[in-house]
Amino acid sequence: MAILVLGGAGYIGSHTVYELVDAGRDVVVVDNLLTGFRQAVHPKARFYQTDIRDRAALDKVFQTESIEGVIHFAASSQVGESMSDPLKYYDNNLYGTTVLLQSMVANGVKHIVFSSTAATYGEPERVPILEDDPTHPTNCYGETKLAMEHMMRWVSGAHDLHYVALRYFNACGAHPSGQIGEAHDPETHLIPIILQAAAGTREAVSIFGDDYPTRDGTCVRDYIHVTDLAQAHILALDYLLRGGENNVFNLGNGVGFTVKEVVEAARTITGQPITANLSPRRSGDPAQLVASSEKAKTVLGWKPQYADLNVILSTAWAWHKNHPNGFEG
Repeated sequence: MAILVLGGAGYIGSHTVYELVDAGRDVVVVDNLLTGFRQAVHPKARFYQTDIRDRAALDKVFQTESIEGVIHFAASSQVGESMSDPLKYYDNNLYGTTVLLQSMVANGVKHIVFSSTAATYGEPERVPILEDDPTHPTNCYGETKLAMEHMMRWVSGAHDLHYVALRYFNACGAHPSGQIGEAHDPETHLIPIILQAAAGTREAVSIFGDDYPTRDGTCVRDYIHVTDLAQAHILALDYLLRGGENNVFNLGNGVGFTVKEVVEAARTITGQPITANLSPRRSGDPAQLVASSEKAKTVLGWKPQYADLNVILSTAWAWHKNHPNGFEG
């Protein structure tokens, strides 16, 4: 039986495929390659260039392959873009998931783990955030992910679907082998932007706002290594396959760093000056997002291996130094 990874050519998806293959699992990847990279797909995974909104193509994958569970990463994920182009996010994230679930139900596949986000919480009422804290997204991206969670719950009741939603915080770092890493076009994530500035492929880093109610006025985020995220997805799917109930888990390290602190740590790791310029706040950015992941550690047995920010930055820097143009060179 195989695991189907949707969005398996993307950043977190490709790292999850590597971890699955390393664990001896049979893996099928579906990705439309709009933001993913064919070079990021593990050579031992069977690849289909397919959009999850294409019902006939998805049905064919399910009918061709013997799928026991699905890990779903195929979604748009840029906060700023979601505010300027919300219909793209409703189309790709919500409609795409609707088509996926229709195909799963029709083909008798009953287990799915999917990437939700800390953005479902909005501006948190307390830090660290717990899974049962209120969800009031402040951006369209978080709104669509929360709607995906609700969709799973209702489909579960109607069609005996079993799901886990993983609400994770700022994914970062690169595979320890250096074979794959983070590459987006355009790049919007803080750590790769900082490292692009260190590598000389970007002139400067923009710090969006320094008047937040935090220790230095810049946003605080919880950074989690992509390999630790990948392991959590695998543990969550195995939990479902063993008969685990529907569930939601936060994934983070429980420690928050400000934007300025991450820039300073990167200067130390890279030995480069890294120019950082102040810019206006971005719409939809909460001041602080820090997770409590005790539930995932207790229920799933999850044990992050790369929790130290300097280790995270070091793996990311190794990738960026050797791949200044991402997967293009």
